[in-house]
Amino acid sequence: MVSEMVGIIEGIIFLIVALVLISFAILSVVTRDIVRAALALIISMFTVAAVYIMLNAQFLGVVQILVYVGAIGVLILFAVMLTKKTMGRENND
Repeated sequence: MVSEMVGIIEGIIFLIVALVLISFAILSVVTRDIVRAALALIISMFTVAAVYIMLNAQFLGVVQILVYVGAIGVLILFAVMLTKKTMGRENND
């Protein structure tokens, strides 16, 4: 009885994490603001790490966080910040 309840709870948590992953992955592709796209990509990488940890692959989850979120996420954000792009509207009156 208890093991069935634990399995149901794990399934519900996995479903929630998967929905968050899918929504942020779609958001990172669809959005026009490049900073929001980069942040959505980083959040989706975190949720992939959560899926790895839920599948009992802790090493892959930690590597996902260290390599992808830590290194590549910071690299993307620095590239976005160093790219000269105007924010907001400019009035040329």
